[in-house]
Amino acid sequence: MSSALTDLCRYPIVQAPMAGGVSGPQLVGAVAEAGGLGFLAAGYKTADGMYNEIKRVRGLTRQPFGVNLFMPQTGHADPSEVEVYRHQLAGEALWYETALGEVDSCGDDGYEAKVAILLEDPVAVVSFTFGCPSRETLDAFAQAGTYTVVTVTSAEEAQAAQWAGADAVCVQGVEAGGHQSTHRDDPQADHTGIGLLSLLAQVRESVQLPLIATGGLMRGSQIAAVLAAGADAAQLGTAFLATPESGAHLLHKQALTNPLFVRTAMTRAFSGRPARGLVNRFVTEHGPYAPAAYPQVHHLTSGLRKAAAKAGDAQGMALWAGQGHRMARELPAGELIDLLAAELEAARAALSVRSAE
Repeated sequence: MSSALTDLCRYPIVQAPMAGGVSGPQLVGAVAEAGGLGFLAAGYKTADGMYNEIKRVRGLTRQPFGVNLFMPQTGHADPSEVEVYRHQLAGEALWYETALGEVDSCGDDGYEAKVAILLEDPVAVVSFTFGCPSRETLDAFAQAGTYTVVTVTSAEEAQAAQWAGADAVCVQGVEAGGHQSTHRDDPQADHTGIGLLSLLAQVRESVQLPLIATGGLMRGSQIAAVLAAGADAAQLGTAFLATPESGAHLLHKQALTNPLFVRTAMTRAFSGRPARGLVNRFVTEHGPYAPAAYPQVHHLTSGLRKAAAKAGDAQGMALWAGQGHRMARELPAGELIDLLAAELEAARAALSVRSAE
């Protein structure tokens, strides 16, 4: 790893920030204590809520950890398309006996307030999803001593991040669970994502920044593979979903290895932005008709998702998961870090033996 990343964690293993309550203080603290780099997800939280969780993590570990921010969404969704989708979801509202959410919420996710808090009371790392901050913002974090990471899905996005002054980029392959962190939400680009190894090679040849690879990684041997392909560290999300420290709903954790859910797909059904999740009834019935309208659709379906979880109905939940979901292991986060590190060393040793033959 680059020296700056080496200073942040014992192993080149990063726990992905998973919004919606999944990567909260317990998970982040456990990962950090075990030698990985844990990330709090600030998305969908208030600035005060984010800061309270930061304080809780600091009470659990003295090791470095990161906070992930959603960039403000400036695209303007077509209100008529959102209304058509609202009518389509009327039956779901009746079924779950809950109201559909309001869609006039601001799309900035409290970004400026969160940035202000993180500059006033810095954490070790801040990463960004759904876009790239301004040079002024990244310079301010540099002056505060904070390492910055921009999530990218193309070589062009990586170049923009380098130009703006990011310290590193997180290269997200199409295999990744949850939202694709495209900087521009273009419906014409749906289903054109690039696999991690191909994307990693393209980005490696385009920028001179440390790379964190993410997308479908579940084993230490896969971490070894992306490190050999030019990454400085590997970020895993779905691998940590099933841990007891994860804040994911029990049905979500069980669905990862449930034979009822055999594949994942990219869908706009729950949020209006492309995101990879397990294919269930909701994805099948509504995915083809969901508009490109984030965060409007996210707010529209929020009550439905909560009601489905309360009813114990995984077919109506957003079951975000990467392509390697069936390899999930129900281990405490610290044990998972230890196992991944051991698998990584074993893979490296095997590669050295083959090279010597």
